[in-house]
Amino acid sequence: MNHTRYLAFLAITLTISSFSLSASQELHREAVGLVKQFGATLKPQLIQAMQQGGPVNAVDVCAAKAPQIAYELSEQSGWNIRRVSLKSRNASAVADAWEQKVLKEFESQLVAGKPAKALEYEEFIAGEYRFMKAQVTTPLCLKCHGSNVAPALQEKIEIHYPNDLALGYQAGDIRGAFSLSFKPE
Repeated sequence: MNHTRYLAFLAITLTISSFSLSASQELHREAVGLVKQFGATLKPQLIQAMQQGGPVNAVDVCAAKAPQIAYELSEQSGWNIRRVSLKSRNASAVADAWEQKVLKEFESQLVAGKPAKALEYEEFIAGEYRFMKAQVTTPLCLKCHGSNVAPALQEKIEIHYPNDLALGYQAGDIRGAFSLSFKPE
């Protein structure tokens, strides 16, 4: 009798674990898809702005379009989507305690040799799925986030971001991360 109960318990536990793993994999897939969609929407607009008016023009796109894209994707998907950093450009990008911990872990993994593009982390906290994917600094990013920002560009950045800390990066650095959360019902 005990053996039968044990097998029934084991079968139920394995079924629940399998469901949880499957649900987690689905949430991960959705999160990665939303990050890709965000980038695929913003990047062409940034490139076009750069071609039409250089980095000074691109600052306007970042200031207006990036938050709009995050908002629209959040509304469409039911996820909370943000971009965060340890050196934020604006107040809405300040990382919370959990995000700070993950960003610091990304930095450690990068130093240990893990490719920056592979850095992502997921965790369930109090019934909420949280996901972060590192945002890597590319040569294009250095125009506005590097060490040698042109004075006219710096002036434009300060108009949109008076408390800007997002400078001094080098190509390959982790500039921040996409941070997504979702509370399954």
